[in-house]
Amino acid sequence: MPTPERTTLPEIVATARDLLENNGVAGVTMQAVAERVGVRAPSLYKRVEGRDELLRLVAEDAASDLSRRFAATDGTVTELAHAYRSFARANPMSFRLLLDSDAAAGAFRDVADPIIAATRSLDAARVVTAWATGFLTMELAGAFRLGGDLDEAYAFGLDTIVAGLDRAA
Repeated sequence: MPTPERTTLPEIVATARDLLENNGVAGVTMQAVAERVGVRAPSLYKRVEGRDELLRLVAEDAASDLSRRFAATDGTVTELAHAYRSFARANPMSFRLLLDSDAAAGAFRDVADPIIAATRSLDAARVVTAWATGFLTMELAGAFRLGGDLDEAYAFGLDTIVAGLDRAA
């Protein structure tokens, strides 16, 4: 009689992502995930080859989350940028993982299509993404120390970018 499954891959990934958000990348260990899902660490290797694969799966899960948020918009640059900010603010460590991890490169590539479609060019998509990513990275790091309303600043920057894209088109 086969051994009953005590955990599933989706549960492992969800647990790892929760650990990521609460403890950062360093907190995502096979041991920590195993303890949280109620198995011994060696049992995880039946589902995941190792920590690198686990982080890749977490990045793919985060990218899927971001893609769902993009799909729920009207597809305009403005709505996509607001969805991107909402995702980053709700999932700051997943946001960083998508940007910083070699394992996330393929996952992040998948979320680019709506931005490319909205801007109608890869170059314009890069400008929008670079600006929004820079703004969000600074916002999450608390690097805006001069006061003012960050929501207004984000809206101003976004409006300026969209107006420039409209002029270029």
